[in-house]
Amino acid sequence: MDQIEPLFPIPLMRSPGLLSPELKDAAVAAIRNARIESNLRSDQLFHTEVADPRSNKLFQEIAELAIPKLVDFGVLLFGETLRWTVKEMWTNMLETGGNQTLHAHANSFVSGIFYLTSSHPASNTVFVRPPGGFDFSFRHHTRSAAVGPYNAGKYMLPEAEPGDLVLFPSYLYHEVPRNRGEQRITIAFNAIPDHLDCWGYRVTFAP
Repeated sequence: MDQIEPLFPIPLMRSPGLLSPELKDAAVAAIRNARIESNLRSDQLFHTEVADPRSNKLFQEIAELAIPKLVDFGVLLFGETLRWTVKEMWTNMLETGGNQTLHAHANSFVSGIFYLTSSHPASNTVFVRPPGGFDFSFRHHTRSAAVGPYNAGKYMLPEAEPGDLVLFPSYLYHEVPRNRGEQRITIAFNAIPDHLDCWGYRVTFAP
């Protein structure tokens, strides 16, 4: 019998309801009262300053909830339990009509998004197949062609409820389509392990 192997898949972890309603509401209130700056590419997208969560009580509490999930996700990426640190956090406030352009996160290994408000179904985070030389130069896209994990160019989260966490490898490109709903607020972060070791060649990392 024929067998299909999911060769070299990219993991993406969803942790529904990780933030309690109380912590989620406290985060939204704090963010709406914080100093914000405009995004360089969109005048309808705003951020708080990038912060070390150890210097922000609210961010620290949220980061601590993410650590066990980062440990589990790190096992998928590296095959071993490592000690993880959330090295930076910031918030995204996307107004109606705004969007977030395609990007990836540098100088980290795992990135995450905490969703604090509901998102319009058309404005959920979209992940894009990594560009590179491993794919065919030809494509087959027709109205009748079935789209699956082996030929799709994009993946949109089916849902992202307030309190949910999503983790993904930092190299994975992602974007947010034009927001057709109300203000959309998320907390994004980057994380690193304390070290990586390749047969004795050890590299350590610190936030």
